[in-house]
Amino acid sequence: KWKSLYQIQGERKRIMRETCSKYKSNNRRIITPYHVSRIFVEDKYRVLYCEVPKAGCSNWKRVLMVLNGLASSTKDIQHNTVHYGNYLKRLDGFDHKGIYHRLNTYTKMLFIREPFEKLVSAFRDKFEHPNNYYHPVFGKAIISRYRVNATKEALRTGSGVQFKEFIQYLLDVHRPVGMDIHWDHVNRLCSPCLIDYDFVGKFESMEEDANFFLHLIGAPQNLTFPKFNNEERTTTKITQQYFAQLSPSQRQQSYDFYYMDYLMFNYSKP
Repeated sequence: KWKSLYQIQGERKRIMRETCSKYKSNNRRIITPYHVSRIFVEDKYRVLYCEVPKAGCSNWKRVLMVLNGLASSTKDIQHNTVHYGNYLKRLDGFDHKGIYHRLNTYTKMLFIREPFEKLVSAFRDKFEHPNNYYHPVFGKAIISRYRVNATKEALRTGSGVQFKEFIQYLLDVHRPVGMDIHWDHVNRLCSPCLIDYDFVGKFESMEEDANFFLHLIGAPQNLTFPKFNNEERTTTKITQQYFAQLSPSQRQQSYDFYYMDYLMFNYSKP
């Protein structure tokens, strides 16, 4: 079993590197703190984890906290502790020497997800549930720019953004409010053409990939990756229902928008 997982890793890294050398000319660029700002550091087992939202990142942070001795089990760690507790160090918090030392000696990994599925998952999470950041900041801007005859209430609260409006915002080069890590390209979040990741996991094979990774770094035997709550999970079928609301050209443009992620991580065109 390990043998086939080693082969899968070799193949994923090969495709990633080939895509980089074909499309990116920044192979010799200097790595700045900006490039590593999404990377979490676990010094005990020498792990660097680039956070990709909606691809198991909460559970990965839980695992890193357990590895670091901050908790005895992933089950003990609440959602808010994971996201707002600041228990984990980020790589950009170290000086130049500290950054380079870790990049050269630690095991660097990232986990990714099919881009459209990841996008729909982010949309559902941020816009279909009450949210006191995304509704006022993104919702208001999106509704006032893209909705004809928006009600005063919608403009005031920013709630009720439709998927079609969200996509208009995403594809607009003059978008009224900036990008967000939840729908930015993995290519931009983790700079895989600049940082040579040792391990590329996929959300679609999370359990197998995650436990293989834990095996590789010599994690304690009793530490396994937490199981997902499958009720709310955004599936391929749910993703198709959302994309069915778009015109063919919007679907094509959305694909073009995430083209590098599709290519680099070997996802087939939906």
